[in-house]
Amino acid sequence: MLPKGTKAPDFTVPDQDGNLVSLSDFQGNKVLLWFFPKASTPG
Repeated sequence: MLPKGTKAPDFTVPDQDGNLVSLSDFQGNKVLLWFFPKASTPG
């Protein structure tokens, strides 16, 4: 976990359509990144 106030490092993840999206694509904008467990998995 990053300490409060630390900028996140650049990373790339697939979006819901499989397209790669990087944090740097949103430079200059506020970003909310939401993680959730894969549907229909226990826990």
